[in-house]
Amino acid sequence: MPRPKKRSGGARTRATRQSRGRSSKILVIDIGGTHVKLLATGQVAPRKIASGKNFTPARLLEEVREATADWDYDGVSIGYPGFVGAGGPQSEPGNLGTGWVGFDFAAAFERPVRIINDAAMQALGTYDGGRMLFLGLGTGIGSTLIADSVVVPLELGQIPFREKQTVSAQLGRAGLTAMGKRAWRKRLVQFIEALKASFNVDYIVLGGGNAKQLGKLPSNTRLGHNLAAFRGGFRLWNLPDVPTLFANGETKSHVASRDWRVI
Repeated sequence: MPRPKKRSGGARTRATRQSRGRSSKILVIDIGGTHVKLLATGQVAPRKIASGKNFTPARLLEEVREATADWDYDGVSIGYPGFVGAGGPQSEPGNLGTGWVGFDFAAAFERPVRIINDAAMQALGTYDGGRMLFLGLGTGIGSTLIADSVVVPLELGQIPFREKQTVSAQLGRAGLTAMGKRAWRKRLVQFIEALKASFNVDYIVLGGGNAKQLGKLPSNTRLGHNLAAFRGGFRLWNLPDVPTLFANGETKSHVASRDWRVI
């Protein structure tokens, strides 16, 4: 009687990794107000797709699948421009389309997914120890504090700032356009100095598309690398407290280690 054929170990290995909430090949998706940037484990060149006011999660899924058809990955990290809870997005982004809250990303991608605020993902990729404040200067203002490996996503862009406008309205892309580069730089430096004293940080890292507009940087301030979000997305799978979303609707957190915490 012929011996039954051995099953390929690939599917079994992937299933085992997924059941444990771990993946070895990660697709990182960094969602921005004008573009979505993509990079997967083993790839050297990021890819980019356009986003914008009418960009929905259904379009994200369709265009990411098309853009990464030749990439292999078994887990997904998503940097989302809004508040994120254990089950995914908890608020709709102001600069994209709707439908993000409650969208089943794990079922859509058919792989385990980890989602974190986009500024927190960039911060995770730039962190070098100590007490760091990250500011993402883009369409709005993203912010995250990391202190001794504890990640605290913030919403400093919602703080009322000047002329009855929020920090994001004044120091985001619209504020830069309205004020001009010189006035925008002056207000941004004032904001950075106030934050430095308020949070008692060792250093501030500036990321996002408008960071390069600043010119001379304040003391203890540096620019983040433009690949920081991808590094953060890969690091995300080494943080035990981050929930993993599965296609069957299950959510798991692994707390074997307390070296890192995400709050």
